[in-house]
Amino acid sequence: MKITNYHTHTVYCDGKNTCEEMVLSAIDKNMSEIGFSVHSPLPFDTDWAIKEEELPKYKQELLALREKYKNQIKIYIGIEQDYFSANSTDDFDYVIGSVHHIYKNGEYLAIDLSADEVKNNIKKHYDGDALAYCEDYYKLVSDVYNRTKCQIIGHFDLVTKFNERMPLIETNNKRYQKAAQNAIKELLKSPAIFEINTGAISRGYRTTPYPADDLLDIIADSGKPFVINSDSHSVDSIDFGIAKMARELDMCGYKYIKSLDEIL
Repeated sequence: MKITNYHTHTVYCDGKNTCEEMVLSAIDKNMSEIGFSVHSPLPFDTDWAIKEEELPKYKQELLALREKYKNQIKIYIGIEQDYFSANSTDDFDYVIGSVHHIYKNGEYLAIDLSADEVKNNIKKHYDGDALAYCEDYYKLVSDVYNRTKCQIIGHFDLVTKFNERMPLIETNNKRYQKAAQNAIKELLKSPAIFEINTGAISRGYRTTPYPADDLLDIIADSGKPFVINSDSHSVDSIDFGIAKMARELDMCGYKYIKSLDEIL
């Protein structure tokens, strides 16, 4: 089985390895394609997103690597465009559209940095109502295609990242299900496809990928294909769980793309 991954981070944002190290790891693992998806510039200071002035260097380095390794692997130059980012994405091969923050009471509230931060934000900004927090999150997610014009919808239910370790959200609650399902319905109207993201498993936060099984089934019933991504931040996880997930989708009869060219 040829493996592909299009959600890849490097030292240009919060990854641990260089672009070339990631390419060489992909080649070593017999991957047929790799796509790079640097975190887009944000309107506030952060140590995990690229600065806008570094984007040309990022693109040039990947163009050089594409040429250098053209006989060994296909390289795509992408970006993980945050909902609140304003930079142009015109010169990228593809875009992953993601929501990492909620804007509330004049503050950007990080969804996925730590469980304690999420808990404190729910208490401070939502009077402890975690479901209202989720409703605001999914309103943004439902609009992520309109904002980013992405080809891929990133880690759809990222808001549940810490729920296995610190249960903060009642995902079986009708309010949660309604918010998540409404976002799916809205995004299914777009040409973008959903990723199945194994990144939180490789980093020890979850035992299952995004999206959760019940949400994945709803998406699959639409007939739209998935893309399987590892959301890798290091050479060790570049292919994490992808082959296993592909086998599971095959068993279920769920469709997934095997080359990014299928949706470009």
